[in-house]
Amino acid sequence: MDLSPIAISPTVSQAAAQTPPTAEQLAKRASIKQAAQDFEASFLQVMFGEMFSSVQTPAIGGGGAGEEAFKSFMTEAMAKQVAKHGGVGLAASVQKEMLKLQGLS
Repeated sequence: MDLSPIAISPTVSQAAAQTPPTAEQLAKRASIKQAAQDFEASFLQVMFGEMFSSVQTPAIGGGGAGEEAFKSFMTEAMAKQVAKHGGVGLAASVQKEMLKLQGLS
């Protein structure tokens, strides 16, 4: 007679133990995700600003006061797009820690 233990699928036991998140928890998670993404975008903006600070365009057809005025707008837009599309991984780490601090991990 075989008396080996019966294995229960982890997904079945986990599904029974977990309760669905409340609307408040979902809102907090969304807010935390946005804050982490904004933080990464700010970090990237500083990094891009430093990276482009030494870039000079040719005198003919480029440069001047217009370039200096709009360079910060360009770095901000680039940073937001990079962060929005996955970034460099900083937002994920920040989000994980913020969720842990809020007890939502």
